[in-house]
Amino acid sequence: MPIKKETMAGVVAEASQRMSEPNYSATLVGGFVQAQPSIVAYVTAHEDELGGADGVVNLIFHAALIGQAYQRHNGGRIRVVSFDDLDRASGGDSMELLAIAQPFVHGFIEENVPAKVARAILALLSLALDR
Repeated sequence: MPIKKETMAGVVAEASQRMSEPNYSATLVGGFVQAQPSIVAYVTAHEDELGGADGVVNLIFHAALIGQAYQRHNGGRIRVVSFDDLDRASGGDSMELLAIAQPFVHGFIEENVPAKVARAILALLSLALDR
């Protein structure tokens, strides 16, 4: 079942408001790193393609926001993604597949992530979270 537009918009609005808090992004990224070790390992493996450590952290920040949308959508639960989940989600154009499965998550990525490689990785992570 797709995440509602209002859910995704609510996550984005809250993040926009909280960005002025000194530790908001670090806490968000840190919590996601602890909760999703397979996703973090996968993203880190693409460090060179993402432009280094800053690109990795930026992608994980966006993945954490997407994770919050799934958590709200699922009543407070988010699945822990395994490497098998990532393998199952791969295959095909991840952005095209995400546009069908989760159009508002797709829109969030399109609007907020300029790099094509980062978009593809985020879409794959989103598909793995969606399974």
